This record gives sequence, structure tokens and C-alpha cells, in this order.
Amino acid sequence: MASRINTNFTLIPNQKLRRSNRQSSCYSKTLGSGFQPISTFGNFKALPLEIFQIILKYLSVKDISMLSMVSKTVSQHIINYISTSSGSKRLLLQDFHNLELPDRRQDSAILEHYRSLGLLFKRCTLLLPTKERLKYIHKILTEVSCFKFNGCAAPMQCLGLTCYGMFLQTLTAGWDELECHRVYNFLCELTNLCRKMQMAVCSKPGSARKLELRIRLFCRNVLLDHWTHRSDSAFWLTRILKPWPMVNQARLLYIIFGPISPQDGQVVWQEMIEEPTDEFSLKGLADAIKLLYDASTKEWTADDVISLVDELSVVPREWLLENNARLLMLSGNNICFSFMASKAVNGRTIELARLVVFLALVCEKELYCMDWTVKMMQKVCKVFSTPVERKNFLQNVANAFACVIMEMLQSIMSGDRDEDDRSFLNLFHLVHAQANFHKEVLYLTMNTPLST
Repeated sequence: MASRINTNFTLIPNQKLRRSNRQSSCYSKTLGSGFQPISTFGNFKALPLEIFQIILKYLSVKDISMLSMVSKTVSQHIINYISTSSGSKRLLLQDFHNLELPDRRQDSAILEHYRSLGLLFKRCTLLLPTKERLKYIHKILTEVSCFKFNGCAAPMQCLGLTCYGMFLQTLTAGWDELECHRVYNFLCELTNLCRKMQMAVCSKPGSARKLELRIRLFCRNVLLDHWTHRSDSAFWLTRILKPWPMVNQARLLYIIFGPISPQDGQVVWQEMIEEPTDEFSLKGLADAIKLLYDASTKEWTADDVISLVDELSVVPREWLLENNARLLMLSGNNICFSFMASKAVNGRTIELARLVVFLALVCEKELYCMDWTVKMMQKVCKVFSTPVERKNFLQNVANAFACVIMEMLQSIMSGDRDEDDRSFLNLFHLVHAQANFHKEVLYLTMNTPLST
């Protein structure tokens, strides 16, 4: 009896297996004799390609992107759909100049669309070599004229390059540096960017304003502005600057990040040499300098960045020292100290003393704490190796205050006054800066904290 029970038990699974096989066979017949259960196209194999493409029309770009990861075959069919006139017309939105909606909602919508499109292309071309991926993507995107370097007649009112940058940022996110090098080289060949940069930096500043504007917009909107990680931004900025000698690096940095006219967006070359400017005009340059200084890469040493700042301060000619001081303050304590220490080491104490005066002036104008300037000077004093050098430097600072005040006063007395009395106001701020500076020195000398 026990033997029969065991026999019945072993027969039950076999019966179920045969029943399952019959059901699978019947299911296959209902889909046709050509059905392959393990096809990489899945159940979509039963659909005509035209029907599959109609289905894609009802899916969002994000959904199509997810679908592309199902299999290599599905991905290939999606690539074919993108290449069709209907697919490219639907996916490559070109409403870059319609700014009618309030609160920039339309801007956000089209940028988000191209972010999703970048992810779709990233997934569809995943198995291709980098060179082939870039060729295919260029073939598709070449239909969009506003993605080209000179493609748009109104670049200041166009979101084309910004969308292109968002697309490329999403596409290349996570790629290793070698692949990103290839992307940059591909873009340079495609746009002849290096040749255009050479023309801009070798021409007289301002003589090729439209070219300068195009270079600025392409570099900022396509290569630099969309990255969330500073290391990525530093990588792309390094690709732009490093092939050039230092003097050209400074020119390019000014073209890309320097002050621009609010009317036409063109680079303003005379602003730094004619009158004191504001923080807004210098913020882009300061942020770029900090980006390079903080970059964890061997391509930029601290000395490289300080040399670049020094070169920048004479583009196109020597800046007003107040503008130079403001740039250093915006660039941060480390860069400011390194710049001043470099002058101390090289024996340029008179220049250094005048710089201290204008750091005090900027603090006074912007209502910063004057003890910052005093402490920075105290720190720089330690760079000098002997007491005699330190004493000489401090004497130069005192003399520099007197000299700069006399220069401003003589300018006013000679009748060289602005209609809005900016020269007189500048002298007023400098006298107050000197008073507050020496007050902080006295507090420090007498070791008495400033009462609140």
C-alpha cells in the first residue's frame, strides 16, 4: 500500500507538466505559427511596425525612454521612429522664441523636454561606440538650425543653445573623461570653435563683437551652465581654456564671463578701466576663478590661477585698482591672500600697499567689516621674512592711503568732476575707509575688542 502511494505521488507532477505543455502549445497557435516566445521584441513582434510607431505617438518622451530599455530590438525600432519625419517633428520641438507665457513656464517646459530627450538618446545609443553615438545624434539634431553656432538670427532671444546644452548634459552625464574629451573635440570640429576663438582673442577687443557674443553664448549655454557638480563645470571650462597661452586664456575668460551690455548682450571691454564697477559685473569672473582654483585636478595649480588673475587685470588694459580689489574679494579669502602673497614674495610691495588701500575702500562702500582687510594685511605681513621688510610694507600702506587721497583730491580740484559727483563721493568713502582701517589697527594693536 505504501508503494502505491509513492507511485501515485511521482505521477502527479508529470501529468501537470504535460497539461502545461498542451496549454503553451495552444497559446502559441492562437498568435500564429511564427510566434517565438523568447523573441527580444516580445509581444510587439505580432504588431506591424506602423502600428508600433502609432503607439509611440501616444507615449511621453520619458515613457519612450523607459521602453527603449526593454531590449535591443525595441531600442532599434525606436531609433528608426526617431529618424522618421513624423518622429523627428514630434520630438525635436523648435519653439525657442515664444516667450509669451508668464513666469518662464514655457522655458521650463521645453528645457525639461530636451532633458528627457537627452535621456532617451542616451539609452537608445547605449551599445554604440562614442564616435558612432555622436555621429548619429548629430545627424538627427542637424535639422534644428538654432542648435548651430551661427544658426539663429536672434541668439539673445533664443532658447535653442540652452536646450542643446541641456540635451548634451543629460546625454554625457556619467561618462568618463576620455569620452567627454571626444565630445568636446567633436563639437569643436563641428562648429570650428577653436578657429573662431583664435579669431576673437587675436583681434582687437571689441572689433568682433558679434563673434564674441556667439562664443560666449555657445560656451555658456551649451558647455558650462547646466552642470550641478562643480567638478564637471571645471572639466569643461578647462577644455576651453587650457589649449591657449595665458594671455589668451584671460581674454577668453573675459569674453565668456565678463560684463555685458544689457541692451544687446555684447561684451563691454571698457567697464573695468574707466570707472568703478559693481559686484554683478564681476560675479561671473569671480565664480569662474574660484571654480578653477577649487578644481581637484593637476591641470590647474594655485600659481596657474593666480597668474591668470594677474593677466586678467590688464584685459584689455590695466584695470582700475578698485575693480581689481573687488574681484579678489569676490573670489574668496584663499585666492585673495595667494594673490597678495605672490606680490609680497616678488618684492612688489608698493603695488601691494595700494591694493590694501582699495580693499579698504571696497569694504567701506559695501559695508563689509573693515577688520577683514586688517586681518588680511596682518596675514600678508607674515610672508615677509624679516622685520625690516614688514616695517617697510606697513610704511608703504600708510603712504599709499595719503597718496591715493591726494590723487583724488587733485582730480576734483582740477575740475575733473562727474555730473553726479561720483569723484567727490569716492573721496568721501576713501577718507572714511582710512579712518575705519586705522581704528581697526588700533584695536588690534591695543588688543582691545571692538564693542558691539
